[in-house]
Amino acid sequence: MPTCRECENEVDELKTVKVGTKKKKMCEDCADRVAQEGAIAEESEAVVQGMMGFKGRR
Repeated sequence: MPTCRECENEVDELKTVKVGTKKKKMCEDCADRVAQEGAIAEESEAVVQGMMGFKGRR
């Protein structure tokens, strides 16, 4: 059985998720958690850029 590299648990199936510029294989629970963390990071960055008046793109 495959093992998730994030939580080290044995799972039935691994999902490939793009984290930054790299692809990682992890279980569905970890993939959901990483996706939520990425969405929160993007939203917080947008708020900070709005406060600073940044109009460009990264």
